[in-house]
Amino acid sequence: MSKYKVAVYAICKDEAHFVDRWMDAMCEADEVYVTDTGSSDDTVEKLRGRGAIVNVINLNPWRFDVARNISLSFVSKDIDICVCTDLDEILEPGWRDLLEKAWTPQTTRLKYMYTWSFNAYGAPGVTFWYEKIHQRQYFRWVHPVHEVLQYYGTQPDVYTWEGKIQLNHYPDCSKSRGQYLELLEMSIKEEPDDDRNMHYLGREYMFYGMWDECIETLKKHLQMPKTYWKDERAASMRFIARSYKAKNDFIESTNWLYRAIAEAPHLREPYVEMAQLAYSERDWPRVYHMVQETLKIKERPATYINEASSWDYTIYDLGALSCYELGLYEKSLDYAKTAAEMAPDDHRLKNNLELIRQNNERVIRICNKSSLNNLKPWSFIAWCIKLLKKH
Repeated sequence: MSKYKVAVYAICKDEAHFVDRWMDAMCEADEVYVTDTGSSDDTVEKLRGRGAIVNVINLNPWRFDVARNISLSFVSKDIDICVCTDLDEILEPGWRDLLEKAWTPQTTRLKYMYTWSFNAYGAPGVTFWYEKIHQRQYFRWVHPVHEVLQYYGTQPDVYTWEGKIQLNHYPDCSKSRGQYLELLEMSIKEEPDDDRNMHYLGREYMFYGMWDECIETLKKHLQMPKTYWKDERAASMRFIARSYKAKNDFIESTNWLYRAIAEAPHLREPYVEMAQLAYSERDWPRVYHMVQETLKIKERPATYINEASSWDYTIYDLGALSCYELGLYEKSLDYAKTAAEMAPDDHRLKNNLELIRQNNERVIRICNKSSLNNLKPWSFIAWCIKLLKKH
């Protein structure tokens, strides 16, 4: 017999194609509540046909926090634990049992693992801790977009962690995020001292190619008194660097990436972006150095700051290219093999691997025909390059 009464609640609009998959994943809950915000397809009918309790609202002007608070208000007061998801998110089977075992009488909310994106081969891209499971009472959503749960109870806000609960995000990429920028600007007007949304606003300007606005906003973010989380500070620096690169100011871009590295040397992301910048400048020694520094970092942080490109084939691809240009052919081949194994359907990586393999075979043939006595390692490299040019 269950110790707790559990409900899932969500907001949606025009998501009929997600209904069956989502309801299958949420069936372990005692009740499922959905607040429809104006669907023109058969989302409502499909949800009700699958047993969801559906309420239809018209919210104008739109805000995510208000919509989620309305959806929470429809959840029965006798529910013990609320699980907030969207219809494009799937909880892996067995989540209910894990939740009940982890939850305690003191728990107010629970953190679990969230995979926000997957790569083309089905492997997790960006994964981090999430916290949209909470007790029924004393919580409300705040901020027009990138909304978060705010606790207003009188007792301590107690987190419980359960990493075996896994929520996966499979978004509809055709949906526009066009409303995000306006809502983020609104959020900063309402709370100009909110460092988190200042960072998000600067990032959103970057997404829109508004480079000067991005730079100005993220410099403000870095100067805010509450901006002390090094991972997010480094991310702001990286985004400033991207904006300067887009403006063809490679000196400023380089300077900001070095600042990001100094701010958070435990993260791969600044090193990878520096390697990519150096690649665009054909600065092979710097690419190679950044590859080496990146690969020293073995632990991937479980925060939203981590980026898939720092943990996929990208760094090995850059390693293969830089080593090839520097005459480190055997190491180039090793990196190329790893990159191709991590992305088996990428034809460019396959072609690079084959070219590097053929080049290595040429080097071996040339070496077998030539005298190598008393050659030091770097002399050997220069010698190989000279011979390859001849052949």
